[in-house]
Formats: sequence, C-alpha cells, structure tokens
Amino acid sequence: MRLREELPVDHRLATVYRYGAGGCGVVLLVFGALGFADRLSPFDTDGTRIAGMSTNGLLSLISLVFGLLLLVAAGIGGNLASTVNMVVGILFLLSGFAHTFILDRPANILDFSMTNVMFSYVMGLLIATFGMYGRVSGGLSHDNPYWRRRHTRQVARESLTARRSDADALPAAAPRTGAPAPRGRR
Repeated sequence: MRLREELPVDHRLATVYRYGAGGCGVVLLVFGALGFADRLSPFDTDGTRIAGMSTNGLLSLISLVFGLLLLVAAGIGGNLASTVNMVVGILFLLSGFAHTFILDRPANILDFSMTNVMFSYVMGLLIATFGMYGRVSGGLSHDNPYWRRRHTRQVARESLTARRSDADALPAAAPRTGAPAPRGRR
C-alpha cells in the first residue's frame, strides 16, 4: 500500500494542516525578509541580530525558501500540507541538533546562536505537530479517517454491527408465505 492511498483526501483536519503551514511560513518569510532588508552578507558571522536572533544572508535565504515552501503547501492544503509540515518540522529539529554542536566553531556558516538553536527546536516541534495532528497517535478516535484507513477490518466489523443493530430496531416484516403474521399476546 502506498502512503497516498492511506490518506483521506478531504477532511476537517486539512484546515489544521493548512493554517499551521501558513502561519509558520509567514513567520519564516518575515524573518528572511528582514534579513534581506538589512542587506546582510551571505556568509558573514559577525553576530548581526534580527528579531533577537543572529543571522546572515544565507540564513535569510534559507528562511525565505522554507517560508515559501510552507505557504505553497498551505495554498494546496490537504495531505500535501500535512506531509510538508512533518518533513520541514523534522528538518528544523535536525538543524537545531546539528547547530547545537557547531556553535562557536568555524563550521557555523549560518551564524547560529543559542537563540537560533532554541527557535529551531520550537519551530520544528510546532511545524511537525501541525503536520502530525490527527495522523500520528496511538489513541485516534474511530471516526478519524487515518484510523479508519489503517484498520479496515475493524471498520468493517463495526459497520456490520451498526447495520445489524439498525435492522433489529426496525419492525419485523410479515413472512412471505402468504400467511398472516402471528399476533402477540393480549
């Protein structure tokens, strides 16, 4: 089974994925645009600060690219927005881990400070949470489309049980033998 077959197409969760991607994309776009407005050098590591975080031209460009990616995903919406949120969120978390180890070293070409690392962790968790919302959990409700798609046999059993209980609630029809239906006690 391919991943696309597992995902429902139109569901109310798509709104969460869309707003999450859009909101986080706007934050990244603003940060990147502020960096370009200051005309930062691409590989400058002198500690120029914007919005409380150190940055340079390369980090501003990366922020713009990921911000645009999230906004495009928000525009398309649905499962694509969820998947993009999860991937970008995980990339931000990995970036936070990597930059934790290269702070104050020559390999820190993005001019990360501890504030940037914390922002990367928080933004990564936020974006990934928006992407995983309603998709990844051990306790998804039975009306959740992701749960239903993963547990087709149990869905079929529950559906059959529901149809049987609906049929039991209906009054019994007269037998087709032509004989009148038996009368109850008076």
